[in-house]
Amino acid sequence: MSAELEIVLRDVEPYEEPVRAAINEKFAKLERFSGDIMGCRVVVEAPHRHRREGRLFHVRIDLTLPGKVVVVDREPHAHVAHEDIHVAVRDAFRAARRKLEDRVRLLRREVKLHETPPQGFVSKIFPKDGYGFIGTPDGREIYFHKNSVLDDAFARLAAGRKVSFFEEEGEKGPQASTVRLLKRGRSRKVTEQT
Repeated sequence: MSAELEIVLRDVEPYEEPVRAAINEKFAKLERFSGDIMGCRVVVEAPHRHRREGRLFHVRIDLTLPGKVVVVDREPHAHVAHEDIHVAVRDAFRAARRKLEDRVRLLRREVKLHETPPQGFVSKIFPKDGYGFIGTPDGREIYFHKNSVLDDAFARLAAGRKVSFFEEEGEKGPQASTVRLLKRGRSRKVTEQT
């Protein structure tokens, strides 16, 4: 182990040696998984007794990484299984590993980013016929049907209203799907058809 490990045990006297051994073992596994851990502080305590549950253990892990501190704070009241000190420690280290895995995915840019839908404006609308066209920033017009408009907002659409949408290929060319009405505002000169 190259990182500094600090273990603080409070009110856990009968379990002290086995818990220290378990923490050392679990920390060694974490360190093998993520080699950039600079320090780790683990606090295990039995803060109080509950009338029904008995003695519940609280575990907190602070992992120091380059530019970041990862904190895992396992509250005993949320986990009845934490009457067993070894289960409490195990669960806290599992949560720490999940947080490290999330961090690794972010660093590798493996986290799925949601695509931002393009925006446009209603350039023409035919309310009686249930369709219209969206003007795009690049000057195209894309067809949309009233069934593609979210939140039953077709009746509130008017020429010039800003919308977001996803473009897909339809039977007769590009069409808009998932049309969402945006905040009020007019963008361009438009034509309203009736």
